[in-house]
Amino acid sequence: MSSLLLSLLLLSPGGAYSICSAAAGVAGNVCAFVLFVSPIPTFKRIIRSQSTEQFSGSPYMYALLNCLICLWYGTPIVSPGIILVFSVNFIGAIFQLVYITIFIVYAEQKKKLKMLGLLLGIFGLFGAIASTSLCAFEPPERQIFVGYLSVLSLISMFAAPLFVINLVIKTKSVEYMPFYLSLATFLMSLSFFVYGLFECDIFISVPNGIGLVLGVLQLGLYFYYSENSEEESSRRRHLIEACA
Repeated sequence: MSSLLLSLLLLSPGGAYSICSAAAGVAGNVCAFVLFVSPIPTFKRIIRSQSTEQFSGSPYMYALLNCLICLWYGTPIVSPGIILVFSVNFIGAIFQLVYITIFIVYAEQKKKLKMLGLLLGIFGLFGAIASTSLCAFEPPERQIFVGYLSVLSLISMFAAPLFVINLVIKTKSVEYMPFYLSLATFLMSLSFFVYGLFECDIFISVPNGIGLVLGVLQLGLYFYYSENSEEESSRRRHLIEACA
């Protein structure tokens, strides 16, 4: 009898199960916010120099498309009960739009036109996905359709961590892999992986599980190669001092 009461408490709307699920989702939102604000120094530099220099706007375009697809997946008409997925991607989409707008304002003419074309393409693609999911699918098929697209979008975003991991292994240096950014990525993936498990949603847990593995790999590489990077930095300082 006591075990039955405990199960009812844990599974009730205000019970420990729901609280843990919400806590994991909120933690994921907080860690994602850290990632969303990380490009701010880059855009401060762009505004200060009034030029995009050699920076690429493509990562922000891909991030915007990913946020829009995952935002749509989190809407109640597609996936009821996972509003924290909607909220984090809504905030992310706003940040990416601001970054893209700044990039377009300060880009040279050729790059500006390319970015505007890509932005219109992204909005067109998102509109096509949203209208297709509403017109061609009914629940729960609608959630499955958008869910597969969100998984593909999230997995494609893992190309950036793989590139960084490859660079760290080749250079044996963590100079281009900031620790706190890697930590925030790991914690965000962990939080949403747990959130997906609590919500029994494989379209959340699977891609974030992959992100979690990559996050662990990044942190492992950071601790393995950080000593080499410190020694290299020290060697460079001594060399500069000797030449001065």
